[in-house]
Order: sequence, then C-alpha cells, then structure tokens
Amino acid sequence: MQFIYPATLTPEPSGGFVVTFRDWPEAITQGETLNDALLEATDCLEEAIAARIDDCGEVPMPSAHLPAERPVAVPIQTALKAALFLAVRETSVGPSELARRLEINEKEARRLLNPRHNSKIATLERALLSVGRRPAIEIQEAA
Repeated sequence: MQFIYPATLTPEPSGGFVVTFRDWPEAITQGETLNDALLEATDCLEEAIAARIDDCGEVPMPSAHLPAERPVAVPIQTALKAALFLAVRETSVGPSELARRLEINEKEARRLLNPRHNSKIATLERALLSVGRRPAIEIQEAA
C-alpha cells in the first residue's frame, strides 16, 4: 500500500501550472512555479484524503504513473492515517476494539482515525500493527 499519486501539471498560458489527479477528481490546485505547484499538490492531496476519511468514503490506491505525470506523495502522517482507516474498515475493527488492542481509551482511538488530529507516528505504527499491517518507509530522491 503506497500513497504516491500521479499528478498532471498543465502549464497555464498566463504562467503557472494547474495540478489535477486522475485518482482524485475533486483535487485541483495550482502554483506559479513548478516547485510551488508540487507543494500545493501535496497539500491538496492531503486535504482530499482527509475529506474522504471524514466522510467514510473511498480512499483509492494510486493508479500507475504515466510518463507525462509527476508522482506526489502524501505526508507520512496522512499516509499512516489513511492506511489505518483502510485496515480498520477491511478488518471491521471499531474504535472500541482498537482501543482495547492498544490499551488506550476509546477517545484516543477515535483521534487516531481522525485525519485532522496530530497523532504520534509511533502510536499510528502500533495501531497498524494491531490490525495486521506493518508500515515501512521508503526514501526516494526528490523530484
């Protein structure tokens, strides 16, 4: 499970770039420079994922990248929360059961599933392990 999505950067006649995602039709942003557009793309994608989690919607896995597209990775915390959201849904583990497995109260378990709550990476890692997922980090060269 990876959270690196293909983005299309379309140059604007007046300057700058519009960024769209095949996997996230609602995620559209722009930037004045290529670097700015990619930074905005990360933020836009993070918000799209958070909105889908808030709505208990689908969080699609990334499509294969086409040659003209740029990869955009979501921040680590967002990727971990999305992975936990998907794992909890797949295994039918509710917040009460997650809390029991982690030996925390249910309010804390709900916060782990809240994409807008800042959670500790170590706690998210433990939560993922408790539902049978082992997170791993891959470091790539910056685009």
